Amino acid sequence: MSVQVRIPTPLRKLTGGADEVTIEGATIGALIDNLEAAHPGLKERLCDDAGEIRRFVNVYVNDEDVRFLSGRETALNAGDEVSIVPAIAGGL
Repeated sequence: MSVQVRIPTPLRKLTGGADEVTIEGATIGALIDNLEAAHPGLKERLCDDAGEIRRFVNVYVNDEDVRFLSGRETALNAGDEVSIVPAIAGGL
């Protein structure tokens, strides 16, 4: 099934400038693998060497953080919207 993936500005150079792409995937893990196949270089920016989502990258399915769902095993349904949001560091 296809889902819409929102791409943050720093990663758009890997998607030809697209702010949204449509990718197949039954789980977040499969979606990331398919993103990499379609747009090489994305997975290494999203995942660490063990294949887990990097600490400073937040992935949301319909506004729910996958860290509080099932991580890479989070199931996707047709029509879901996935957002990739790099964490912003800062302070006062």
